[in-house]
Amino acid sequence: MTQNEIFHIGKQALEAQSFSKLLGTKLMEFTAGEVVLEVPITEHVLQQHGFVHGGVIGYAADNALTFVGGSVLGPNVLTAEYKINYVRPAVGEKLIARATVISAGKRQAVCRCDVFAVKDGEEKICATAQGTIMTVISE
Repeated sequence: MTQNEIFHIGKQALEAQSFSKLLGTKLMEFTAGEVVLEVPITEHVLQQHGFVHGGVIGYAADNALTFVGGSVLGPNVLTAEYKINYVRPAVGEKLIARATVISAGKRQAVCRCDVFAVKDGEEKICATAQGTIMTVISE
């Protein structure tokens, strides 16, 4: 399978997620072991202090973790668990979630994701996460 075909499969998966469509999430990079997602920051994702809601940051991390896990395990994957540390409030024009695979076996992958807020072209880390992605076994 070519890199272009792999990217197309990832894009189709993202487009099939209604919540991702609602947020306007874009798949920027999708290769074996690396994923980059972008989420626009709009007034609809802010909390009462004007920062991006933690749930939206968590969504970006979780989705990037699952995509990157799927890049090495195949498309039938789910998040088994993840942990997130919020580093600073997110403000700006968009979030960028960059995820990589730390270790992968046949049925699970441990992955890492850093989430950045971009304001005036400058990236600042706002969260870091680690998660375990597992294949879905049909019963």
